Amino acid sequence: MSSEETTAIVAESTPTERASGSPQSLREAWVALAGLSAVFLFEMLDNSILNVALPTIGRELHASTTGLQWVTGAYAVVYGGLMLVFGAISDRFGRRRVMLIGLALLALASLATLLVTTAAQLVAVRVAMGVAAAMTTPGSMALAFRLFASDRLRMSAITLISTVGLVGLAVGPTVGGFVLAVAPWQVLLLVNVPVAALAFAGIRLGIAADEPDGLHHARIDIAGGVLGTATIALALVAPTLFVNEGAASWLPWTATLAAAAAAVGFVLRERSAEHPLLDLTLVTQPLVASGLAYKSAVGLAAAGMTYLVTLQLQLDWGWTPAMAAIGMLPQVVVLIAGGAVVNPLVDRLGPGRAAWLSAASVVAGLAVFSLLGRFGYGWVAVALVLVAAGMRVVGVVAGVNVLNGLPENRTGIGTALIDTVSEVTSGIGIAIAGTILAALFTGSIATVSWTAQQTAEFRQAVLVGGLSLTALAAGLVGFGLARSRS
Repeated sequence: MSSEETTAIVAESTPTERASGSPQSLREAWVALAGLSAVFLFEMLDNSILNVALPTIGRELHASTTGLQWVTGAYAVVYGGLMLVFGAISDRFGRRRVMLIGLALLALASLATLLVTTAAQLVAVRVAMGVAAAMTTPGSMALAFRLFASDRLRMSAITLISTVGLVGLAVGPTVGGFVLAVAPWQVLLLVNVPVAALAFAGIRLGIAADEPDGLHHARIDIAGGVLGTATIALALVAPTLFVNEGAASWLPWTATLAAAAAAVGFVLRERSAEHPLLDLTLVTQPLVASGLAYKSAVGLAAAGMTYLVTLQLQLDWGWTPAMAAIGMLPQVVVLIAGGAVVNPLVDRLGPGRAAWLSAASVVAGLAVFSLLGRFGYGWVAVALVLVAAGMRVVGVVAGVNVLNGLPENRTGIGTALIDTVSEVTSGIGIAIAGTILAALFTGSIATVSWTAQQTAEFRQAVLVGGLSLTALAAGLVGFGLARSRS
């Protein structure tokens, strides 16, 4: 398909106006927004609230360190690996329908926690929950996008939905700690049942079923789905292996090469398939390419910096975990409160400029931390605020830009692509930071008392790793800016 044909499809299929029956305010769509917010709350709350219970789970289920790692890791790999496939499925069979099925699976998987007696059974439950999350995620932004006629209301809706999720992410560990003081750890997963029920009711009652002419009717590209899932799953496993096994081990390099081979196979398949899972010509459209580049830059920079900041506060400066959590509060506050500035900023700057400036803010925050973070917490706080402010805006604006650049019958896989890019680049950011740290730091990083040489090595690793990520993220922002002006 030529670029001219693709542009024509986008122009004909992307709706600029909706029927007069579309909600004219957020209040008119409160039932639907409550359901969609509950979906995002589950996505953000799930891992954050469970992490605090891992020591308890390990004791009660006699789980090994590797077993505990897979309690969270299995969810992330399945969730990230299947998003593209379920995005394509939802575009064909209905985003609302697939989301409702996913929510029902989520409730059932959460209830199955009551039957868990071993770590392996809990990992199986987490796999099922990862499948449910992959089914619900592609529809969340796509349904919010479809609900309203104007981009301003779309951005307001997505800002509201994401704010609810970020509140869950922020309070999850604290709430989890209080729950564990009075109740068994299983309660932390059973909370998904009422959340799923609220989401199911809101979406079932507040959002109409997909119209047949708004669906993609080509058959599913099974081979492309297998190759795409393998690529993403391996890309998510490889960073963990680099951090845990070290760059000297053959395991992470094997996973990386396998991911690269699967990626090449996926691209070749999608370029030759009659009905590709992901039409690569659509990904090259200016709005889509630039939005994905900005999301990639943010995922890379934010994940890498969070990893390094956490290590610096606790290992280099000797802060307790509670003090380190308090030290991250500037980021939490900006992420939650920053939703109020998204629409005014976009109104003032326009969506294109707002997207690249917010992505650049994240890169600037990482640069500040890398160069100045060692000189005191004040610089760390400045970096956290810059990163959080950029994340808050680009998460909404870049997402809407991507969906605006796609045909209406591709918004499911478009949303899946946005989330997949964020998941994979976040993992790569942690892998780069962790690998550089492992290469420059001698001895065990978990040693209670570092020597002066180890302290100097750690700070050098933070500088080198942070600036490496800054350069890569800045390159992605530059590419996105160039594509947006095409």
